[in-house]
This record gives sequence, structure tokens and C-alpha cells, in this order.
Amino acid sequence: MEKVYKNCQSCGMPLKKDPKGGSTNNDGTKNNMYCSYCYDKGRFLQPDCTVEQMQEFVREKIKEMPFLKLFAGMFVKGIPKLERWKNK
Repeated sequence: MEKVYKNCQSCGMPLKKDPKGGSTNNDGTKNNMYCSYCYDKGRFLQPDCTVEQMQEFVREKIKEMPFLKLFAGMFVKGIPKLERWKNK
């Protein structure tokens, strides 16, 4: 049985918030690990992105949402533990 993730394993965004309902694999099937902002058609949209760059990108996105601004630091702290970054 395939593991079900609640959050994108690249940026940490809740997958239920993805406007496209998640990403796709190379064969067009649904990918339940990454959001459509990070992954599409079986590949990362920013393949050379580092974990630090992802953390900064997410921090800036969160700052655009006033009600979440206070949580930006806590949220990005968990990004290195996500599947995409674990072994890097």
C-alpha cells in the first residue's frame, strides 16, 4: 500500500490546499507526495533548488499571508525533514 502524505514532501504545503489537487507522474497518474507547484509530469519544477532556497521561498510565500506570518519560522524549520531533502 502506497503511503499517503498530508503535506507536499518538497515545500510542506498541505496537499488539500493544492488548487490542482496534487501533482502528476510521468505517465499522467496522480502523485500523492508532491504539490503541483513543486512537481509535474514526473519531474521537479525547480530541480536544482536547495533546501535553503526552498525554505526562503516558502518563508516569503507565508509572509504574503498576514495571518500566518508569525508561524513562518516554525513552518520552514521542518522542510529539511521532508522526503525530498532527507538524504541530502
